[in-house]
Amino acid sequence: MNIINLIKIAFRALERNKFRAFLTMLGIIIGVGSVITMVAIGEGSKQSISDQLGAMGSNMINIRPSSNFTVGGGARLGTSGLQTLKLTDVQAIASQARYISAISPAVQANGQAINGPNNWPTTMQGVSPDYFSIRSWGLRDGVIFTDNDVNTAGKVCVIGQTVVDNLFTSGENPIGKEIRFNKVPFTVIGILDKKGENAFGQDQDDIIMAPYTTVMKRLLAIPYIQSIYASAIDGNSSALATTEITSILRASHKLQPTDPDDFVVRTQAELITTISSTTQLLTVLLAAIAGISLVVGGIGIMNIMYVSVTERTKEIGLRMSIGARGIDILMQFLIEAIVISITGGFIGIILGISASRLVTLLLSWPTLVSESSIVLSFLVCAVTGVFFGYYPAQKASRLDPIEALRYE
Repeated sequence: MNIINLIKIAFRALERNKFRAFLTMLGIIIGVGSVITMVAIGEGSKQSISDQLGAMGSNMINIRPSSNFTVGGGARLGTSGLQTLKLTDVQAIASQARYISAISPAVQANGQAINGPNNWPTTMQGVSPDYFSIRSWGLRDGVIFTDNDVNTAGKVCVIGQTVVDNLFTSGENPIGKEIRFNKVPFTVIGILDKKGENAFGQDQDDIIMAPYTTVMKRLLAIPYIQSIYASAIDGNSSALATTEITSILRASHKLQPTDPDDFVVRTQAELITTISSTTQLLTVLLAAIAGISLVVGGIGIMNIMYVSVTERTKEIGLRMSIGARGIDILMQFLIEAIVISITGGFIGIILGISASRLVTLLLSWPTLVSESSIVLSFLVCAVTGVFFGYYPAQKASRLDPIEALRYE
């Protein structure tokens, strides 16, 4: 008996029990749909995070005090108490590093911004003018503060769109207006381009930028800096720049060869790789959990094929008595199982793609349906049909024709 006839027989057998066949497929449909949707959410999140981190400046390098640094007696300081970075470190890197194109110290203060009757809790970040090129962050209106503003600790600032919306509620132009931050007056000279939320869900537009000297002297009253931002000359130089910065800072801090670093140097590429690896692990975990329903669907196929073999025992005996071989019977029932599995898989793929688009449409979550997940799901369906359909089909092929004809 050729394969075409066997496929026709399989479809006729399934057509006789449409509803039962659909219920059997349901486990496969849900399993495949869930796997594709979960993988799409994971891949979409990974791509979105990579894009957002890349938009922050693909060559950016961040230098922070090390939280593992200890003082006398082995006491470990909290991050807020670390004072290992100084302005002299910035000057040393700027003068000695060959693979750095821009560098900026950074300090941060939290407080209340006030404009007339309007007030808004926000963050003021003190930076140098180079920070805006490091972060690839432009202005929508106005100008950036200058090196002269830094040298004189000028009370000028540029503000993000969220701050604009909450402090200037009547729609007036903020440029040239005076606001207060923790009782210190600042003149608004620029409005930052809108960036939206970052990869961690934080509103990047809820920010005020001012000269770092102003924040250090007038708001925080500290002699040290909290972090340093730098930009490598190109994407291929990030590793060399990191090594160079490490060497310069160890010399600047007079660390002995056996002393641990009292600072941490991180590149944007390292951060993207770390987060992508974590996201990939979560994606695999979600797909594995969703894949459990595929196993349940496969068990359903095995169960229904056993029922089908029992119901059609006389039919099997009749076919064998007129010349059908065991391999023909085995292939007949195996093809039925594969047809159920693949049909369910095809519907599940459509369901998964549709569900992914609905997630993006209704929840605004980024999703990315990859061709590999579709192909893999289809192959898994075929394997599931063969694996769970083989044993019932083999049982059918080994029936004794005479006993099968006598079966009631």
